[in-house]
Amino acid sequence: MKASQSVIIGDTIRVRESGWERILEVRRLIAKRVGAEAASHCFTDHTPPRPVAPKLGLPQRDRGAGRPTKKDRRDMEKLRG
Repeated sequence: MKASQSVIIGDTIRVRESGWERILEVRRLIAKRVGAEAASHCFTDHTPPRPVAPKLGLPQRDRGAGRPTKKDRRDMEKLRG
């Protein structure tokens, strides 16, 4: 559905956002721009939950720990491959 097309109550709208798709159903029409909280009462969200990305097993350095030593750097490169 293009942005210039009119919607009616009961329409299903699919919106692609950064690699995943939101599925929204129109419940009520509004005549003017409103805030996000008021707009959220005008649609039903049928979007499936986002898939959880697997965490990599890379170690994290503490913030403020300074530069890695030569040994630390070699260990990090060994883990990355």
